[in-house]
Amino acid sequence: MKSTKAGHWIFWLSIIGIVAVAIIGLTAMKTPSDQIQGDTTGNATGSAENLVGLAPADISQSQLDKAATNEPFAYQLATAVNENRLASNFIWTLICGFLVMFMQAGFALAETGFCRAKHAGHTMFMNFMIYALGMLGFYICGFALMMGGVGLVGVSNLGGLAQLNKEFTIGGWGLFGYKGFFLSGSSYDVSVAVMFLFQMVFMDTTATVPTGAMAERWKTLPFIIYGLFVGAIIYPIFGNWVWGGGWLSQLGTKAGLGVGYVDFAGSGVVHAIGGWTALAGAIVLGPRLGKFNKDKTPNAIPGHSLILGALGVFILAFGWFGFNPGSTLGASFSGNLRIGMVALTTMLSCAASSLTSMAYTWMKNGKPDFGMTLNGMLAGLVAITAPSGFVSPQWAIVIGGVAGVWVCFAVWFVENKLHVDDPVGAIAVHGFNGALGQLCVGLFADGTMNYNGLVVKGLFYGDAKQLLAQVIGMVVAFVWAFGIGFVFFKILDKTIGMRVSPEAELAGLDIPEIGAPGYGQELMPA
Repeated sequence: MKSTKAGHWIFWLSIIGIVAVAIIGLTAMKTPSDQIQGDTTGNATGSAENLVGLAPADISQSQLDKAATNEPFAYQLATAVNENRLASNFIWTLICGFLVMFMQAGFALAETGFCRAKHAGHTMFMNFMIYALGMLGFYICGFALMMGGVGLVGVSNLGGLAQLNKEFTIGGWGLFGYKGFFLSGSSYDVSVAVMFLFQMVFMDTTATVPTGAMAERWKTLPFIIYGLFVGAIIYPIFGNWVWGGGWLSQLGTKAGLGVGYVDFAGSGVVHAIGGWTALAGAIVLGPRLGKFNKDKTPNAIPGHSLILGALGVFILAFGWFGFNPGSTLGASFSGNLRIGMVALTTMLSCAASSLTSMAYTWMKNGKPDFGMTLNGMLAGLVAITAPSGFVSPQWAIVIGGVAGVWVCFAVWFVENKLHVDDPVGAIAVHGFNGALGQLCVGLFADGTMNYNGLVVKGLFYGDAKQLLAQVIGMVVAFVWAFGIGFVFFKILDKTIGMRVSPEAELAGLDIPEIGAPGYGQELMPA
């Protein structure tokens, strides 16, 4: 057992390090504009100028200038139109963010149900606390690293976000942002607040995935340190490369690869990053006692409640209607009525995947496997997340159908070939099917959606280079998340120790790690 005293030192050093990054970002390369407070009431955000170039109105700046001088009523009317546009976009994005936050309850129920009763309280505790821990890291510096330069690209649906204008680049390739630490200065702004909330709940999904793959043997203190680190560093850096104007998104303009790597709602940014981080953590942590025989063949360790698991999956499927359609960041102008199609492709994919996972396990085992059917539904949701805005309903069913079988193979592969223990199948669901979703954009995107002014077409619609961009993004997601995750978890393991004692694991982690049982003795399932 590693020193508890050393663990507390590392915890506080982690806090100090994250805060130090933020303070450096606040003080370095300061310009007068950084001292300006943002629009904290929203009164100045909805100017008519935000309508320039937006479909379907397609108003020019010269038209606005002329109206401001010669037709003040028309100019004021344009301002009112834009304020209403932004209001509907804000409301839509916030409500979808609230739905994604509710997914945390789904993760908590699904993971707890897939684990044994003696660990239920600890598993639920990790799902509960990762929300607060990840948010703290993301607030201090993660958001700035991810979205600090997104205003240079522009987010018209939220008023532009022009105040987020600092991106560190090398040769013009974006690597990370550095504006928005502590949401201070000009980042103290209504538009920034909406973007922060929506990205924060996405980060929380990434952060949650390893809590399932590493359940039933993970000590609480290293989990807490991880929770801060994933929100501050792991998720934001890759997120910047894709959604913050970073180098993966520039593969189109700078390397001629389609429109650059795209990921509509996060099969890669959210799920693959979470899945590959979970793989690294599960390898470092090692399997649960009794999971593998001496010849490395796996033994099944059933969870205690498929009922909880099923309820959790239903909640996740419901929350996904915020996850995918909400990624338009708006419901008005600029083709945002696509939200209906995004919701439809999301629904169809998870229906197809649950059906094919049920059918596959039924044919293989003689009876349908309920647990794998549940994971099959999640696999279809993960796989459709990146292509949900770019593909037809027919392709959504294909993607989901493939995902339902792919997750079954992935679970087998993780256990039987990699010899990694994942109690809930998180690596298979989020890592393997996140990668599938990344590729599906490059295969099935049909060019019917305008994405930030760009038309995305996959291999089957004439653009093989888009597929190459997606492959690059898929590989980079694995290298980044698995690489930094493995190093991070190794350092924790060598210093404070990652794993509980064998005695605690056999008895159950509820009392040793959090001091209270998940179930009272009289309610403990047999």
